[in-house]
Amino acid sequence: MQPDPLSARLDSLVGMTALPDVTWQMAVMWLIVAGLFYLAIYRKFEPLLLVPIAFGALLANLPTEGLVNPPGDGVAGGLFHYISLGVDLELFPPLIFLGVGALTDFGPLIANPRTLLLGGAAQFGVFATFLGATLLGFSPQEAGAIGIIGGADGPTSIFLANKMAPHLLAPIAVAAYSYMALVPLIQPPIMRALTTEAERRIRMQSLRPVSRLEKLIFAGLVTVIVILLVPAASALIGMLMLGNVLRESLVTDRLAKAAQNEVINVVTILLGTSVGITMTGERFLNADTLKILGLGVVAFGIATAAGVLMARAMNLVSRSKINPLIGSAGVSAVPMAARVSQIEGQRADPGNYLLMHAMGPNVAGVIGTAVVAGYFIAQYAG
Repeated sequence: MQPDPLSARLDSLVGMTALPDVTWQMAVMWLIVAGLFYLAIYRKFEPLLLVPIAFGALLANLPTEGLVNPPGDGVAGGLFHYISLGVDLELFPPLIFLGVGALTDFGPLIANPRTLLLGGAAQFGVFATFLGATLLGFSPQEAGAIGIIGGADGPTSIFLANKMAPHLLAPIAVAAYSYMALVPLIQPPIMRALTTEAERRIRMQSLRPVSRLEKLIFAGLVTVIVILLVPAASALIGMLMLGNVLRESLVTDRLAKAAQNEVINVVTILLGTSVGITMTGERFLNADTLKILGLGVVAFGIATAAGVLMARAMNLVSRSKINPLIGSAGVSAVPMAARVSQIEGQRADPGNYLLMHAMGPNVAGVIGTAVVAGYFIAQYAG
């Protein structure tokens, strides 16, 4: 019996497509990608990162050709093989820190240095999650990479995961950025539960003006002290403070604006899609991913609570009272966590302005998380 010519042509056409290569894991990941797009576009949760991550994940779960392959046999590698080198070679996270430093005013921290303790207290969330992850069976390297989610610092999470647990990079990055986006939902209930109405109404003294010289000296001192104590954090702290010096020197305006805009924007696109391209169904759809997502919530909750409780403890021995709400800004989600402190403070007292006060622990959290990441690298990496 002769084969049907039409059927043979259809089979030939189907064979030329990638349809036979679609797996059930890919189909499930399409739904997850749709959820990420929804959070980013319609709910506006960290869209600058979640949109590139989601699109990279979409590409990762399509039967692409010539996109991620390494070079070989005289053939060049795929586009994302080379773009992803920015993560593999640890270039993108420090460049993000360059932009963050150029965008950040360290004045509130310098004006009220005791808020450094609030940024330090938030790191309890990192270490508590590290212990929890080890109890769940993760190795110390994996637990350290997971625990850093509690610092609410996406670039640092990616930097540490790439060094200590590259096979967990995708779920750690997605958890870090997703929960950063959910800070306005996660933090307020914890803040209200751990403070009284009277405490939320505390009005703090106005911050003193901070001179340009003080800011430049601060950047230099932090660079020297942190690198001497935790040399593994050199790339992150060095680029953070370089960006801040560009901002505060007032003689490198073009460079500061480039770091604040073109550099950080381009790197954000490349970093996000590089993370997303690792989110294949085979890597992402497993029990470890669910554990990481659960531990991420715990990390955020403990970090928030520790900052608030530290502020309350400081009030027991301080004449100048601290509104405990700013303790929650000790996580390094800049400036979102500080804005949450401001919003919660104005719910209790519409005339209370906490934003600048909250920026102190907020930027302290950025430094603190980078230091903790350096500690984990020195202790467990390699």
